[in-house]
Amino acid sequence: MTTKPVTPQPGAGKIIRFPDAPPEEMTAYHHVNFPGYPGFLALHFGSPETTVILSEIAAGLFPTASREGIRYPDLLISFNARPELIIPRNGYLIPEQGKPPDFVLEVGSESTGRIDENQKRRDYAGFSVPEYWRFDPSGGTFHSTHLAGDRLVGEEYQPIPIQRSTEGHFRGHSNVLDLDLCWEDGQLRWYDPVAGRYLVTIPEEREALIAETARADSERDARIAAEARAGAESARAQHLEEEIRRLRGE
Repeated sequence: MTTKPVTPQPGAGKIIRFPDAPPEEMTAYHHVNFPGYPGFLALHFGSPETTVILSEIAAGLFPTASREGIRYPDLLISFNARPELIIPRNGYLIPEQGKPPDFVLEVGSESTGRIDENQKRRDYAGFSVPEYWRFDPSGGTFHSTHLAGDRLVGEEYQPIPIQRSTEGHFRGHSNVLDLDLCWEDGQLRWYDPVAGRYLVTIPEEREALIAETARADSERDARIAAEARAGAESARAQHLEEEIRRLRGE
């Protein structure tokens, strides 16, 4: 997983921080952060010392107080990067990192939908981001389609094929991540074709934990009940033996 190198610009070593994201750019919560995808993707890829996986963090060629030329992708993934530089900069400074992000994703909203498909698409191509994906939870109200991806060919983006299932689900493959991105009933899902399974979400993990706890509690209760029955039977047997000995005058 490699990207087009970027030559550091003069002054890139100065600690000039990116401004925080404006409220209208913060659209990732329900479909990226609440399911826990940044954490689960980090576990999936490993190598935390060189992998950046962040949501709604600034990315650009230089910090500007006006936010001109800066984007705040709902999900940014970069391999062979330098995570320790993110906090001082309050963002991903491409010349300082020496490479663009490998992958960015935007979640459509009423305030950002048209920008996602136009200006941001041009900006991410200008940043040399290899893959740019768009997810519309509304199913085509904010974007022109449910799920879309672009792959950088030369200096321009070319559409990534998206398949539609008979259930009305949409799926496309990210070569950069070697994962399938899925639109399923308005939810963003990630499918690992090698392992043949979806990446888990926090609600699913919680449900699994609740089910496992309930199973363990049920097994414990059954064991306690069995031990109690065994104890009662042993006490009855002992009582019968004592009664027999008493009748025999022993």
